[in-house]
Amino acid sequence: MRPLDGIRVLDFSRVLAGPMATQILAEYGAEVTKVERPGTGDESRAFEPQFENGPSAYYSAFNRSKRSIALDLKSAEGCKLAFDLAAQADVVVENFLPGEMAKYGLDYAALSAVNPGLVYVSNTGFGQTGPYAARKGYDTIFQALSGVIDLTGHPDGPPAKVGLPFADLTSGLWIAISVLTGLMGRVQSGRGTHVDLSMMDVQVSLLSLPAARYFALDETPTRTGTGHLGRVPSAAYRCKAGDWLFISASDQHWLPLCAVLGLTDLMADAELAKNRSRVARRAEVEAALTGAISQRERAELAAALRAQGVPAGEVNTVPEILNDPHTRARDMIGQFEQPGLGPLPGLRTPARLSAYDPPRFEPPPELGQHSRAILAAELGLDDQTIAELFQKGAVA
Repeated sequence: MRPLDGIRVLDFSRVLAGPMATQILAEYGAEVTKVERPGTGDESRAFEPQFENGPSAYYSAFNRSKRSIALDLKSAEGCKLAFDLAAQADVVVENFLPGEMAKYGLDYAALSAVNPGLVYVSNTGFGQTGPYAARKGYDTIFQALSGVIDLTGHPDGPPAKVGLPFADLTSGLWIAISVLTGLMGRVQSGRGTHVDLSMMDVQVSLLSLPAARYFALDETPTRTGTGHLGRVPSAAYRCKAGDWLFISASDQHWLPLCAVLGLTDLMADAELAKNRSRVARRAEVEAALTGAISQRERAELAAALRAQGVPAGEVNTVPEILNDPHTRARDMIGQFEQPGLGPLPGLRTPARLSAYDPPRFEPPPELGQHSRAILAAELGLDDQTIAELFQKGAVA
């Protein structure tokens, strides 16, 4: 048994944020039916990187453990099938531009009239209202407009995007949060809800600490590299062999840090025992730390710091962390059986719930793999009717 067993999700979303959210729901037990375009499906099926002789690793990262039905929403028959499926669903997730779902008769107003308990999430770039509502956008556009890119990089360098599709991934998490919140609200009220979730709003909401500096100090936060505006030390430092170690120390770590580094003069300066003074004397403190750390081997120094309770973390590459013994011990890398190819790797959904079975970890569906079964089992259509729908191209 899994916590979302029995929850039906109809997923009209494409590419990353929506599919990521519905994959989370699927792996915790929800029955997620992905509605795709006949012929091409979700465009991310063609995205790089691709497994050798296999599917897109991009698509596989966000669409595991789902079913696929291919419906032509430009046909009346395809829209009717989608409507009938949504009428039975607990959740609908879509990421069309505002007003697009209404053109197909699949908007919240139409569906909630026949399914009042429906939790319907519209994930758009800029929301259903506001002067930018009709704009299209991509992950990096939201990073740029929200100020995230302006905050990323080194002070003497140009702005930089985050090394991950930050806006998409964080929006995916908020879609999942919204679905679960809506479902809990339905338990309390008996009613469903329409969730207007803007990817731009998500990014603005994540500006919590920079916004706090602006609200409290009327300050325009700037790029700090790996440093922290409010804490010293908290940065990445280059070690003897050119590799990097991140150290983040509060007041209780200051003296042990100085002892490990042999910085007796800094230890003797009582003023520096307080973070406020270290921030005020940032240049002096950072110069001393940088000089001492540059003479030490990373592995030896990291071990010495951790032995004294000082938080330190090696700046790993992606292969290093994926092959790290802790990552492996936590079973964060799983394998799903891809038909015709055998096992393929992927990252597991992280939360482990003690009272339930582990999250599912099943292969992503082939395009339209479950079309016939869904039409027969859920809509009760007979073989002849299904064959006619296929012949018309309403379903594939």
